[in-house]
Amino acid sequence: MWLEKLHLTYFKSYDEKTFTFGAQVNCLVGENGSGKTNLLDAIYFLTLTKSAFHNQDALGIRHEADFFLLDGVFSDLDRHIQITCSLQRGQRKTFMADKKHYERLSDHIGLFPLVLIAPNDTDLIRDGSEERRRFFDGVLAQLAPDYLSDFLHYNKILNQRNGLLKLFGERNYLDEDLLETYNQPLISLAIRIYSHRMTFMERFLPLFRKYYAFISSGNEQVDVVYESEVASDSFESEFRKNRARDLHAQRTGKGIHKDDYVFEIDGITLKKFGSQGQQKSFVIALKLAQFELLKIDKEKTPILLLDDIFDKLDDRRIYKLIELIDDGLLGQVFITDARPERSEKILEKVKADVRFFEINRK
Repeated sequence: MWLEKLHLTYFKSYDEKTFTFGAQVNCLVGENGSGKTNLLDAIYFLTLTKSAFHNQDALGIRHEADFFLLDGVFSDLDRHIQITCSLQRGQRKTFMADKKHYERLSDHIGLFPLVLIAPNDTDLIRDGSEERRRFFDGVLAQLAPDYLSDFLHYNKILNQRNGLLKLFGERNYLDEDLLETYNQPLISLAIRIYSHRMTFMERFLPLFRKYYAFISSGNEQVDVVYESEVASDSFESEFRKNRARDLHAQRTGKGIHKDDYVFEIDGITLKKFGSQGQQKSFVIALKLAQFELLKIDKEKTPILLLDDIFDKLDDRRIYKLIELIDDGLLGQVFITDARPERSEKILEKVKADVRFFEINRK
């Protein structure tokens, strides 16, 4: 599967532009601020229904414009599929496949698998648990529609329960029967989501360790330890015992929204003791494991976006990624670089078809 054509209208820095891409390596070159990363974000948006870099869809609309439109043609075996996304300022975004509207945006996620490796990926290590949950939830959302459905349902009920707790606090009263209508489905969904995550980690970890060894050429033992209160057999009773604290805090204090994934190297926390090189190898290995799982489960080779990697990675790690391209393990790849001469030198011996696109502000 690969993206053949992309048309952008009023998306971020673009007025109107059409690109025709190659099926293998597409290198986007141009000065910083010219729109290279914005183009990657358009591809990301078209496949995953949201931006990779911000949470507000309206930020994708070009300044002083009233809407944006993204229109792409994907080639999947012998099929050509047109995916269109549009957003009018102040309205909800719409997605269409071959000019037919999706009933639910979640139906689109996972149909066109994609992985992004970006300079800020090490935030997964430095930031809090929310960032790590977001990454793994994003992987699972592409892999398993039933997980995405449970996850969305859980968050809907969680928000409703939190709203009820706040209302109880403001009005200084408690309706236990009403609260229970949220407790039981939240507990059931938490247990189901925990089971999803555990099963996923059993498959993910061997691939992650394999890619870390490949990228780092090191002998360190790496691990991702999934921590969850839901793992306890007494989770349901502990959830209910926490009611008084929930009422005081006006929010739900226990559940899968409190889970974390602890990154370790040789048995110690990567965040505190890992070198910069080890951290970079760690996050690249996470993304490559994601790539392989998507490839296996979807029976499609995901699109791979590599944003500004030549600036952020040392030569050894860059050439390890290039080795994967040469071995034919990667499909369509998009690379951004502010220095065309560097890209040409790095990619000159790549056996795959390489196409260069000069991106400018015009």
